[in-house]
Amino acid sequence: MRQFNYEFKEALVGKKLPILTLDHKWLQIRDILDEKGILKKNSEVLNNLLKKQAKLSKELKDVRALKSKLMKEIVELADKLDKNGNEKAIGNHLNKHQKLIEECNQKTEKNMEELKEIDEDIDRINRDLMLWTMELSFLMMQRNTAEIVKIGEWIKKIREELKEQLVRKQEQEDNNQMLYQYLHDIFGADVINLFDLNYNPELGERPEE
Repeated sequence: MRQFNYEFKEALVGKKLPILTLDHKWLQIRDILDEKGILKKNSEVLNNLLKKQAKLSKELKDVRALKSKLMKEIVELADKLDKNGNEKAIGNHLNKHQKLIEECNQKTEKNMEELKEIDEDIDRINRDLMLWTMELSFLMMQRNTAEIVKIGEWIKKIREELKEQLVRKQEQEDNNQMLYQYLHDIFGADVINLFDLNYNPELGERPEE
């Protein structure tokens, strides 16, 4: 059995949790966290329990409706017995109804016991799912934080290098502009061809070939 972090378990004491597999927000983070399929596996267990719970709840509702119907019919049969006096025929119907009611009682008791067990299992699996979510979130957040710091340092370094390169680029452009202007003053527009320049400092672009 998985031994979860004690502090995480303590944090859940007294907390009323939603059914996680029915929580849209949880389903979104499950897809982010569940790299090894742990949450998916437990989700399937929980969903199967929920289906069983729904089935038993419906059966219980149907049995109670049947019992109510039988009780009403018993009252009607008792009235007929008083009026008609046909004890044998009506008595047989009463016995059958009473037997069916007893079966309904037994079925109701069984379903309620099963529902109680399922409710406890649902609560346990749901809490385990939350504990898994907390642990996986903790691990991922730690890993992400380390990566964020690493990327932040890289960005800082790149910015510094970029700043240095921009300064160097500007200095070289200024030098070229100064040299070009001097040579242009002496040789005129032919300075580009004369010195085979691949870059026109004055226009800030390469000349057409």
